[in-house]
Amino acid sequence: MSHEPARASAIADLMRAGRETSRLSMVFRYAIADRLGLTVSDLECLDFLADVGSATAGQVAERTNLTTGAVTSMLRRLQQAGYVTAERDPADRRRVIVTLRPERTAELERPYERFAERAERLIEGYSVEEIMLLVRHHDRMQAMYLAELDRLRSGDSVQRSA
Repeated sequence: MSHEPARASAIADLMRAGRETSRLSMVFRYAIADRLGLTVSDLECLDFLADVGSATAGQVAERTNLTTGAVTSMLRRLQQAGYVTAERDPADRRRVIVTLRPERTAELERPYERFAERAERLIEGYSVEEIMLLVRHHDRMQAMYLAELDRLRSGDSVQRSA
């Protein structure tokens, strides 16, 4: 087929662009965390809580891929710094519910403002169909990441193709 080399080249370009975007995203996250005086794990925890509102310490551990001991230390540090509240779950006193303090949200969003404005301008040039394609792509990539995290957590080190 005449399109096979072009398709293979396009796929290689997409994979390279995805890796570079991922790398730059991590570098950016480290820079933001440093500016806020936080660790990247702290920042990931706070971002997660901003998305979901409240979560158990176990959910934070799963989302950040940290041990429960590391999450306990992180939550204690974030609570002392005034970023979160942690309260016992009234339905199950063994569980701790962690909530981002709303008055700290603006402070956490500030370092992202210029990037968000630029991203918004970029997206303005896309059609609704293009945006929906990107949403589907990101949703599928997130599902792949979650599946791979589950695989890694289970100790399965060999991935076999179907």
